[in-house]
Amino acid sequence: MNQPRMLAGHGWPFDAERPREDHGLFGPDSPTWRVWTNPTALIAFLRSIVVESFDPFLTAAVDDSDGVRYDLRGRLDSTLTYFTIVAIGDSRAAIESSELLTKVHARATGIEPISGRRYSANNPDSQLWIHITGWQSNLYCYERYGPGPLSTEDEERYWADCVTAAELQTCDPAKVPRSRADVRDYYADTRKRLCMSERAAGLIRHFLHPPRQKGEPLFWPATRALTVATVATIPRWMRRLGGFDQPAALDAIALPAGRAVVRAATPLKWRLAMVDHIAPSVRPVWQQALAGPPPLRDEVLSPVRARELYGHQGARAERSAG
Repeated sequence: MNQPRMLAGHGWPFDAERPREDHGLFGPDSPTWRVWTNPTALIAFLRSIVVESFDPFLTAAVDDSDGVRYDLRGRLDSTLTYFTIVAIGDSRAAIESSELLTKVHARATGIEPISGRRYSANNPDSQLWIHITGWQSNLYCYERYGPGPLSTEDEERYWADCVTAAELQTCDPAKVPRSRADVRDYYADTRKRLCMSERAAGLIRHFLHPPRQKGEPLFWPATRALTVATVATIPRWMRRLGGFDQPAALDAIALPAGRAVVRAATPLKWRLAMVDHIAPSVRPVWQQALAGPPPLRDEVLSPVRARELYGHQGARAERSAG
């Protein structure tokens, strides 16, 4: 199996020159495509990584790796690109990215200092927390700053897609929420194991108030603008516990301002221009799916079938059969 080409200067593989095999796991008519390619996805991503930091095991895995401190933009860029590929990339890119992520996470193990228990980035509960905060944040920010709520039918399909996407991670399928009510129950149940520490607070400050990036003059002001809109979407108890609350007046300003910016950035050329300054590796994924030539096959694949075709195990089986 050919390996995907690394994007120059960034950390996630995606070969924009390789033809799309198919429409991926969901397809262009899915609510997942609409939600994950809206400009609100950038706000949602920042929201999700802030909320995720309340899990002490995830915080330990991120903090011990040190990559966020030394290359914040690169780490954010890589993470958002992975989720975007799963949402709208073709099935081959989705499987390749999934296998690479699992391999990268296999090296992220250690001891969580608060509990003294061992952590692993591939732990199914940690992966589920990341997965749900990402998918819920995207829908919430789409509703708040974008076009508004999905129809009942589309929302049901969105959460079904969320379950499908979880198959690419190490999540326990039986634990994946299947509706908005399930997500609320999941958050209520998970809250008892969340906490705030100096490490977590430090990471959140780094996410919300990143240092200026040499050679990237627009990254700092772009993320500062995102911060106000992001904080306005996070529960007040989290803001106070994490020490990143903001005045109610800023919350009030964030809503109309955020909606105006999202409307202005909705045309594809402006979406691509905006993402260039925040997560540039997302650009070729969006561009290929939304403006590229049609895929080689007009079909949507299940994760099981995609893995059979493009996963390491599937590729070896095909070579053996040949």
